[in-house]
Amino acid sequence: MDLQLKDKIVIVTGGAKGIGEGIVQVLANEGAIPVIVGRNAEDNQKVVDQLSAQGKEAFQVAAELTQPEASEQAVAAILAKYGRIDGLVNNAGVNDGVGLENGSYEGFIASLHKNVVHYYLMAHYALPALKASKGSIVNISSKTADTGQGGTSAYAASNGGRNALTREWAVELLKYGIRVNSVIVAECWTPLYERWIETLPNPKEKLESIVAKIPLENRMTTAEEIANMTVFLLSQCSSHTTGQLIYVDGGYVHLDRALANS
Repeated sequence: MDLQLKDKIVIVTGGAKGIGEGIVQVLANEGAIPVIVGRNAEDNQKVVDQLSAQGKEAFQVAAELTQPEASEQAVAAILAKYGRIDGLVNNAGVNDGVGLENGSYEGFIASLHKNVVHYYLMAHYALPALKASKGSIVNISSKTADTGQGGTSAYAASNGGRNALTREWAVELLKYGIRVNSVIVAECWTPLYERWIETLPNPKEKLESIVAKIPLENRMTTAEEIANMTVFLLSQCSSHTTGQLIYVDGGYVHLDRALANS
């Protein structure tokens, strides 16, 4: 299927690693020009250079998105380079374990800045360009807003916010023809996930117990599978889809757990 994304300028926050990098790779394979916005210029450039070596164009802007001014600066840099923005993928964030019992005001607010405030700011500053292109927004979100996880109040609240903003923006931006959707991630294998597993007392056993509960094929979702859905939602092949929360999770959130080992 031709997703009609050739030469489209698409921002991917946190696009240097994990799910974000997967999205960047799929965008580049579809002929789009992904723009990585992330805190580490060296990591960003590594992905850009890899794509360049394959004859694909990409760009990067180093930005610490926990700082409110960084979103405006990043969007300005992209517009200075390309003069347009056709899509925005809000992806950057971290499950940082700021809980209710052991958290703090400072930690909670800092986590909101890591995980949801820049979603709003990136969309706010990119909006004039997205209006001009009738572009699309995809917010990457997590199952924690649906299922809870324990010990991660701020991250769960951020994901609830991401989901609510997806529907709110879909309504507000109808008049501009801008579609807004969310891809919900449950158990996806990334370097960050691997590092988390390794912090647990029995990482191999814990991973096996998690995988056993994923109904479809008893395996983790891949970053590429998240990316494929995200890029489809950015494209005109999903031209009448907006305000949707789409779970790419092998049935983890909604299917009966009794099915997992059947």
